[in-house]
Amino acid sequence: MYKLLSKVGTLLFHRLGAMGVLILLQIALYAAALLRLQDTEFYPMFGWIFLVLSVLVVMWIVGSKSNPGYKIGWIIIVMGLMPFGSLAYLLIGGNRLSGFNQRRLRMMEQKIRQNLGRECGRSAVLAQLVGEDAGCMARYLEQTTYCPVYGNTQTKYYPLGDDCYDDILAALEGAQRYIFIEYFIIEEGKLWSSVRSILENKAAAGIEVRVIYDDIGSIATLPSDYPARLEKMGIRCQVFNRLMPVLSLRQNNRDHRKYMIIDGKVAFTGGINMADEYINVKPRFGHWKDSAIRLEGDAVWSMTVSFLAMWNFTQSVEEHFTPFYPEPAAGGAIGYVQPYHDCPWDNEAVGQSVYLNLIYRAKRYLYITTPYLVIDYSLSMALTAAAKSGVDVRIITPHIPDKKTVFELTRSHYQELVEAGVQIFEYEPGFIHSKNFIVDDLYATVGTVNLDYRSMFLHFENGVLLYNTPTVASIREDFLDTQAKSLPVTLEACRKVSRLRHLLWDLMRIFEPMM
Repeated sequence: MYKLLSKVGTLLFHRLGAMGVLILLQIALYAAALLRLQDTEFYPMFGWIFLVLSVLVVMWIVGSKSNPGYKIGWIIIVMGLMPFGSLAYLLIGGNRLSGFNQRRLRMMEQKIRQNLGRECGRSAVLAQLVGEDAGCMARYLEQTTYCPVYGNTQTKYYPLGDDCYDDILAALEGAQRYIFIEYFIIEEGKLWSSVRSILENKAAAGIEVRVIYDDIGSIATLPSDYPARLEKMGIRCQVFNRLMPVLSLRQNNRDHRKYMIIDGKVAFTGGINMADEYINVKPRFGHWKDSAIRLEGDAVWSMTVSFLAMWNFTQSVEEHFTPFYPEPAAGGAIGYVQPYHDCPWDNEAVGQSVYLNLIYRAKRYLYITTPYLVIDYSLSMALTAAAKSGVDVRIITPHIPDKKTVFELTRSHYQELVEAGVQIFEYEPGFIHSKNFIVDDLYATVGTVNLDYRSMFLHFENGVLLYNTPTVASIREDFLDTQAKSLPVTLEACRKVSRLRHLLWDLMRIFEPMM
């Protein structure tokens, strides 16, 4: 009992607890005002107003460019919880932008186009060298995100976060001009302390060091004054989308990207955050299986531009990127690399489109690792159609979940996929956090995009698409090794699930776009 009270007290006095209390008070205030209104002679009139408002909100939702599953969930909330539902949608639903954020978004897009647009167009060459499918996938990213295809880029794949720890520190120690870091979660511990120590030394030596982290991602791991602490060390720091004690749709959009960029020459990305569970120093949910990829060469410039555009966005300033441009990399790398990024405000679901492109172009096999399998109709149909067409489709999910509710939603999709011929495995030693696709020994992607609604429609994300690089074989070998440590999901087990649990899943799936 004492431990429980102690935890409750700690939470209440933490910034996250204080914010939660203030938001709950705001909700209570709305509810109290509506209940008070019921006792007045004006309530019948307001009832009609609320009904009209709910209908208008539903029309707005239907006419929006949101995902259909997202629309259905909100329509049920709006009409089923009048008038609270329409109020909730107006406060936290959709993806509307203020005029201020629209200007900042345009500035971000302009900077990316200015610095990367002239390098686009290599997709035609890729189509000749690798195949038309590769050219089509590359062309999509060139046209929607101004993300070019690059040669002259060496890649190295890490099956575990533990494996890249020494390489990260070595790369940071070798920095000569600048270090850029952007992560969803930063937490004090062995990993971040080792990195921060190098950053402090480099900043003292006159090297430009910048850090971006997401406020909600790090709210339980860093104090609110952490940027000021880093600034005292000479490390420039920005916090993405500060949590405010008000209901706001802006809180839906988080910076889920993972970048570590050194001199525009070397970069790391993948599923790994700057926290000790990602390198299995701090045990959580069994063994933590994650992955990362290291790029060295011309393609790092694309990631550098993506970081700088986000830095300018968080500061609402505009700077020239030319001073950060690296020297051209030496040749000799095999295959092609295309880093990409996704912004939730441009009505272009880049992460989902990359995944759909890979699914539809698979001819022999498609291997996927993902921490969550909360998929919409389009992805479900693509996966089942691929399996029914004879493609060997395999998916590995966690056996020990980090979020039990999301894990239930993940399992709710198993039967439909398994019946179609998709092979599903759960990683028995613990939690798998890597977000990888491998196709036909030709293509692969490693990045931050989960197979869930938040990653594909609400978060800022990034990844790397690989075309015929040696790394593709490494990712495939890692998948098969991971599969050997995983439990197969059988159709018999899926069909043994109780009707009550199926009913619970059906109810949960109404709201899965909001989870």
